[in-house]
Amino acid sequence: MALKTLDNSLEVLKYFNKRNPSWGVRELAKEMNISHSIIYRILSTFESHGFLIQNPDTKKYELGLRFLEYGQIVKEKMNLSDFVFPIMKSLSEEIEESVFLTWLDGAEGVTVEIAESSQTIKFTVTMGTRTPLYVGASCKTIMAYLPEEKQIEIINKGIQKFTPITISDPEDMWLDLEKIRKQGWCFSIGEYSHSVFGLGVPLFNSKEEIIASLTIAGPEYRMPEEKVPETLKILQHASEKIQRYFDQYSYRYYKE
Repeated sequence: MALKTLDNSLEVLKYFNKRNPSWGVRELAKEMNISHSIIYRILSTFESHGFLIQNPDTKKYELGLRFLEYGQIVKEKMNLSDFVFPIMKSLSEEIEESVFLTWLDGAEGVTVEIAESSQTIKFTVTMGTRTPLYVGASCKTIMAYLPEEKQIEIINKGIQKFTPITISDPEDMWLDLEKIRKQGWCFSIGEYSHSVFGLGVPLFNSKEEIIASLTIAGPEYRMPEEKVPETLKILQHASEKIQRYFDQYSYRYYKE
């Protein structure tokens, strides 16, 4: 019973995301199809430990500062800011677009580092944003290199269309993933956000397992097709620097 309660509690936290940052007791209970009294106890327990806070006006629950503390601990352990961010910043300044480091976490990609473009019009996401692996250049670049059984598991769970251009047909998805893996990069337009392009390349650990992607993103009109090859070369050059770091760093991180 205790394990079931723990499982439900952890599942509750997954519902707090960028699209749904706050929940009321009854609406979350309905969404999860769990008794509202159980949900109330779970939310109250998380609140008492600082993982959630209750908005005094709406009475809805939101993520607490405890997660910010843990996120900073993880980020510092990964040493991303010390080595990776300067490379990303230099890349962003050279191509004048935003650059994102997306980390594999289960069936999602998590934005763990951002170097924003200096342009007035730019594509932005917040640190910690989670996105399904089947949509957008940053995540599909990762999914293309996953074991086939993991790809099947993700596709079989269903594909949500974020825009009319999101690839939702399983057969088309398989063909797209095969193409990405064969060419070693992914270019998408409007799959995750309207009129936004993404150009991503994979990053691996010391075991040659996919762990992340490095992606350039911005307004579609600033990346015509003829500009992609040259931009890709610049992106790949930056990713090679980061990959050399991961070849050493990721071994330590995953072996500890």
